[in-house]
Amino acid sequence: LSSLSYLFDEKYEELMETMDPAMKPVDKLVYINQELFLMIENTVSVELLCRLFSSQLSAKAEKHLLDTGRTYYKLLRKIAMEGMADGTFRDDFTVSDITRAYAMFERGLMYDWCIGAGNYSLCQYAQTMMPLFLKGFCKEDK
Repeated sequence: LSSLSYLFDEKYEELMETMDPAMKPVDKLVYINQELFLMIENTVSVELLCRLFSSQLSAKAEKHLLDTGRTYYKLLRKIAMEGMADGTFRDDFTVSDITRAYAMFERGLMYDWCIGAGNYSLCQYAQTMMPLFLKGFCKEDK
């Protein structure tokens, strides 16, 4: 199951190479979310994703999804830092706040998709919800 989080990180490494650096930070976050969720919908069974989430619930389990050394968290921190530096994100949040909240929301979307047995498009739902969620971290004029 830990190999699934590594598969996700391989996808993030690929996205780091191919993503347009001129994109706005919020657009980058929406883009990486869409690309991951598209990969999940096309290549990862709902059952496997469910097993990954349930394995993370054990108090004794190695918490692959929370490992801040993963490529995933490095990429999120980098994008959040860009958003802080260019004035996109509000000053009353830290890079850590934004990174943690994004990861939590993304996991929540996947978890909900799992408990719904994958009966709707994860990509389409996130395409609507992720920008709404991220808007709360943005300054009014951005």
